[in-house]
Amino acid sequence: MISRRSVRNIIKSAVGAALCCMSLHACPQDLIAHRGAGVETLTRNEARLFFTMRLKNWPNGTLVKVFVLPDNNALHNRFSNEILGLYPYQLRRVWDRQIFSGTGQAPTTVSSEQEMLDRVATTPGAIGYADGPIENPSIRLLEVR
Repeated sequence: MISRRSVRNIIKSAVGAALCCMSLHACPQDLIAHRGAGVETLTRNEARLFFTMRLKNWPNGTLVKVFVLPDNNALHNRFSNEILGLYPYQLRRVWDRQIFSGTGQAPTTVSSEQEMLDRVATTPGAIGYADGPIENPSIRLLEVR
């Protein structure tokens, strides 16, 4: 039996995705990685594991370096909701728990989308997200299925 909370969350996600696609922003956002990451697709669960800092290596063994925008950034909010299926505060709780328990660390926060693109392009093993067309040959777009 599906709870009312689950139904509300499903409706919120559907409405959010529809509103996103009707806006001026590209929908969905692009999940991006350094060209050397060696993957072209990720499942939603794999993307969630990378961004919650639980999956630490790419399949080729390269260490993952996660880049995110600040918690209050609109792109970060849309990415968290639409690609990861999480709210930004849920991500923050996971990162804070790992930091305070000594079991992990938070991703690197960048100040702008351009800095995100620059850092992902120049950091082997990097993963991040962007809005709009990506023209950098050092960055690979990842399909989320």
